[in-house]
Amino acid sequence: MCAFGIINAAGIANIGRYVDVASAIITFGGSFFAVLASKSLADYIAGLKSFLLVFKAPNADTREMIQKIIDLSNIARKEGLLSLEEAASNLDDDFMKKGVLLIVDGTDPELVRGIMETELVSTEDRHKNKIAFWEDLGAMGPAWGMIGTLVGLVNMLYEMDNPSTIGPSMAVALITTLYGSLLANWICAPVAGKLKSNNASEIMLKEIMIEGLLSIQAGENPRVIEEKLKSFMAPGDRVLDDGGDENG
Repeated sequence: MCAFGIINAAGIANIGRYVDVASAIITFGGSFFAVLASKSLADYIAGLKSFLLVFKAPNADTREMIQKIIDLSNIARKEGLLSLEEAASNLDDDFMKKGVLLIVDGTDPELVRGIMETELVSTEDRHKNKIAFWEDLGAMGPAWGMIGTLVGLVNMLYEMDNPSTIGPSMAVALITTLYGSLLANWICAPVAGKLKSNNASEIMLKEIMIEGLLSIQAGENPRVIEEKLKSFMAPGDRVLDDGGDENG
């Protein structure tokens, strides 16, 4: 829409009016280097790489995960907790596999919860670091855009004796503000929002795994486990493969 507005207002022949190398260097260069100065190199590189996660669909099928837990519960109820060791080899999720193996080893339930919640917190912290990278970059964009604008205004004031340069100089000064706003609202805000959404989905899925596996260890009825885990979902989504439904 922004590109359409520019072309509609200036015409395709005048698109070059919105391109200024010096403004881009001040705004983008200043923003990225300011963020680099505030983070370790490893966190900075990880933050840049996290941009690719926007194009990767999160593997967070809540209904499928609940169904897997119910299936494990049925196995444990019929054949005992030790039978879950074989079932664990068929699990794709490392977090869930770790929890199953802890249960099979006879680990105390509170210790199982503690270990898995510690890993959950660690995972969320790593996600928050990547989200913070884009939030910080988004905050820097408009600030460095304003710095570029001030630089342009200083140059414009020095050339006030030549009225023909005032208009173009003012336009160049404002381009840095435009670049800063585009960086913040066209790139950083959407990326941070997508990463937050992915994080929320993954954390909820792992919380379901923790509650489900602890319920299996406690020997709860599979139907009770199903109802407990479906409480994590919105009422309209509480339909599992067995055809069960719940409205609210």
